[in-house]
Amino acid sequence: MAGHSKWANIQHRKGRVDAARGKLWSRLSKAIIMAAQSGGGDPAANFKLRKAIDDAKAVSMPKDNITRAIKRGTGELGGDRVEEVVYEGYGPGGVAIMCESLTDNRNRTAPELRSIFSKLGGELGKTGCVSYLFDRKGLFVFDAESIDEERVTEIALEHGGEDVEATDDGKLQVTCAPDAFDALADAFEAAELATEVKQVTLIPQTTVDVDPGTGQKTMRLLEQLDDHDDIQNVSTNLNITDEMMGGE
Repeated sequence: MAGHSKWANIQHRKGRVDAARGKLWSRLSKAIIMAAQSGGGDPAANFKLRKAIDDAKAVSMPKDNITRAIKRGTGELGGDRVEEVVYEGYGPGGVAIMCESLTDNRNRTAPELRSIFSKLGGELGKTGCVSYLFDRKGLFVFDAESIDEERVTEIALEHGGEDVEATDDGKLQVTCAPDAFDALADAFEAAELATEVKQVTLIPQTTVDVDPGTGQKTMRLLEQLDDHDDIQNVSTNLNITDEMMGGE
């Protein structure tokens, strides 16, 4: 679990850098389109859409871009339908990797991901090859130094949280079942408890140790996959150490 927290925070920090370059807009547009496709265009009645819009506003996506994405999702504007596709594979040393994507052309996405895996010492696998090693959970990560752990734990227990864990990198993470995520997110927000990471994601049941060199190669692969425009989230069972992160 602690390893997952480290990777989630790496993605969070990287996301801030990407946001400064406007790189997240394409990715977030797809999230808005997908949410509108599946739950309608009214954010008041569609939590996923509301969250996607909030994420887009947080990185200063223009209102017109958000409106167009909603209209594309509801069918008011043309464009290929966006679909959710999960790709599975292996990194150096056999580490398991899951890539959750939103794509409007899976015939383009799959070969591109296969090339990234291959060039960086991994292999894109078949559906089901590693998914059994992960559970889908709601994940909330807080800065342990600036948060009231007792208050977080109390709210988590009252609103469907399953586990509260202090990690060795100074974070406090809460997990829950996916169907409890919306209520728990609203409860943390109402209590004005700021999260660093807030998402439904794939969490490894156990983590795998590799030597630092193999770990660094795997980190490069994870970062390249995370950079792909169609990828929304990357998960791994790699036990991430400070050496792999360059002493971060």
